[in-house]
Amino acid sequence: MIDTNLFIIIALILLSTKALALFMRRIHLPQVIGALIAGVLLGPAVFGLAEPNETISMLAEFGVIFLLFSAGMETDFQQLRSSFKAALLISVLGIAAALGGGFAIAFAFGKPTFESFFIGVVIASMSTSITVEALQEMGKLKSKSGTAILGASLFDDIIVIVILAVAMGMGDGGFSASSMAILLVKIVAFFLFAVLAGLGVNRLFNYMHSRFGEKKRLAIFAVAYCFLMAYLAEQFGLADITGAYIAGIAFCNTKCVEYLEIKSHVLSYMLFTPIFLANIGFHTSFAGMTGSVILFTVLLVAVSIFSKLIGCGLGAKISRFTNRESMQVGAGMIARGEVSFIVASKGIAAGYISSLLFPSIIVIVLVTVLITPLLLKVVYRK
Repeated sequence: MIDTNLFIIIALILLSTKALALFMRRIHLPQVIGALIAGVLLGPAVFGLAEPNETISMLAEFGVIFLLFSAGMETDFQQLRSSFKAALLISVLGIAAALGGGFAIAFAFGKPTFESFFIGVVIASMSTSITVEALQEMGKLKSKSGTAILGASLFDDIIVIVILAVAMGMGDGGFSASSMAILLVKIVAFFLFAVLAGLGVNRLFNYMHSRFGEKKRLAIFAVAYCFLMAYLAEQFGLADITGAYIAGIAFCNTKCVEYLEIKSHVLSYMLFTPIFLANIGFHTSFAGMTGSVILFTVLLVAVSIFSKLIGCGLGAKISRFTNRESMQVGAGMIARGEVSFIVASKGIAAGYISSLLFPSIIVIVLVTVLITPLLLKVVYRK
């Protein structure tokens, strides 16, 4: 039997996220910040009206999937293809800077070498969804820098997942070249399948649109394909959001893409995206934060921000982006999110890092997701 308190929680989420989002718009700040603050206020950190639970987390995961699916549909495919090398370089330099910085801070605080390395992995990834929401709100998702951010975030997920697999293998003492080779083969196989499937789906939807027009069945089939690709991505060792984003790209240059965007956006905007944003705040807790842990957290937050800002910005600059575009790329890559939680939870479960570090990870995610929309607002300002 369903817990009826869930209905009250969802009602509070929808009302509070919208109210604070409108307030943020009135003071000329990104609305996504209001939704994030609403989650913190409702969660255990402030009023304690809501706590993390399995159902809310599941609905939040749907919100992430819809956000990335929508981002894929809004992608300028030609620009994405032209920025492939730049996106890869941006991702690699950003990950290297964050991983190295995280390792250095942890090692300086007396953490063992392997635990320090794992902490670096935790802060190496970025959260695509927060940046996507902010760029969509500002109408900059299809810009040159916006496309590079999306491409780099896709590489971020892949590279961090590969590093995580290697780290888990090293920690278990069972890492081998063969296991690494199997993982890489699975990732390559998924992308080959995704390309072939995407080409087929693209042609099929163009045909269905020409034959039947803008029917609801198109949106239903598109959402079904999104969840299918999310499932397959997980089976091949990647994140579900990677599959959702690639599914969206399959529709980005179809004749019915605007119709599909409208239908999927309504579903996401009305329910799943507010729950996703609020759920980040629900996970915010400051229990167990001693003086040493607070200092450690502050330094990790600083490394998390500046490593991406400098590393990714440098990658963009080397790729011949302008100074302004390089700053936009660096700012857009700062946010951390679900991948950091995944890496941290796996590390804690395996005993590679201390569970006392989880509040620090929560603070890093919260600060970076709050600061990213603000910085994007500044660097995109005319």
